[in-house]
Amino acid sequence: MDNRKIRVAITHGDTNGIGYELIFKAFEDPAIFDFCTPIIYGSPKIASYHCNALGIEGNVFSIINSADEAQDGKLNLLPCFDEDVKVELGMPSQDASRAAIKSIDRAITDYKDNLFDVLITGPVDKDNMHVDGFNFPCNERFIESCIGDGKKGLDILINDVMRVAFATGDIALKDVPAAINKESLIEKLALFYATLHRDFTIESPRIAVLALNPNDSDAHHGKEEQEAIIPAINQLVEAGACVFGPYQSEAFFANGDFTAFDGILAMYHDQGAAPLKAVNPDNNIHYLGGLPLISTSVDRTPRYDIAGQGKADAASFRQAIYQAIDCFRARHNFDAPYANPLPKLFHEKKDDSEKVRFSIPKKREGSGKAPRTYNGNKGENKGAKTVASNSQEPSDTPSANAE
Repeated sequence: MDNRKIRVAITHGDTNGIGYELIFKAFEDPAIFDFCTPIIYGSPKIASYHCNALGIEGNVFSIINSADEAQDGKLNLLPCFDEDVKVELGMPSQDASRAAIKSIDRAITDYKDNLFDVLITGPVDKDNMHVDGFNFPCNERFIESCIGDGKKGLDILINDVMRVAFATGDIALKDVPAAINKESLIEKLALFYATLHRDFTIESPRIAVLALNPNDSDAHHGKEEQEAIIPAINQLVEAGACVFGPYQSEAFFANGDFTAFDGILAMYHDQGAAPLKAVNPDNNIHYLGGLPLISTSVDRTPRYDIAGQGKADAASFRQAIYQAIDCFRARHNFDAPYANPLPKLFHEKKDDSEKVRFSIPKKREGSGKAPRTYNGNKGENKGAKTVASNSQEPSDTPSANAE
């Protein structure tokens, strides 16, 4: 990693909500600029409107024309559209959703040009995102469709107590049993395991798998446990992964068993999200794992009820920024040793053109020196092995830094 600061792209989210307030409050503390260079993907006019509504004075942000113009120590703002957008604080509208979509779309375009490192998405109204042909329920599904190359990301909710991933997505509860099968569970668990290992620096992650049926036990397993969940766990255990379960959800959380694990795989959203938020209602963030781009967001809505009133708590938004930075560094450090592997020192073909590189050189005529020998016992030469001296190594021996 070079010496430049990590570039953090931030989308403004729904422009009638608390997105800009979260951004401004998160960067009130100048210490955060020591860790990153922020780039807001938004609108100067809308940002100024929110500043006035919140009573914020002074030059809060610096307008740039391109992400590569971002300056360290400043809150950079990159305009994503030219047209005027009416701001109606606290009111859902299609204009506000369009502004959110244009922000995330421009950010993904810049990511493909390597103009920033991590992405923080502002809160959006999922019920109002289907405008102008945008057929994604949230930012995360749009991101994975753009950069996932057909692969799905893994939604993980995180706070300072637990990390929870989900076996199924945003589907109706009645459709959950049909969506659970052995293959999909293995895929989710393997991705969860790899994410915890690579992005969160956990050497051997311990993952708990929750049962789907509420009365599941060792004496009486439900259909989904017998046919999908248990076989998936067993296959991963045989492969060497530390995966345990299935655990009955109520007892698992009530008894505090969740504290013994690095990650928890819930079968559906509310099964894992509800206890996570009950244990710690604040500072919950969403992490999108398994994709080239590290992306986080606050786990909350635009909060129309408090928009423009200065009541929004930016702690979780600030935590989302720090989490993205930490995971970016962890992933870089994990990948770095594999980036430039050393070339092979010898070839296996046994012919004159592919000789072993560390062969013993012959004594040069007239040199007066015999090859150096190693003696197991001083004064004895019996059984001595001949090795090449450093001065007589073949000239084509590659160095440690050879490409």
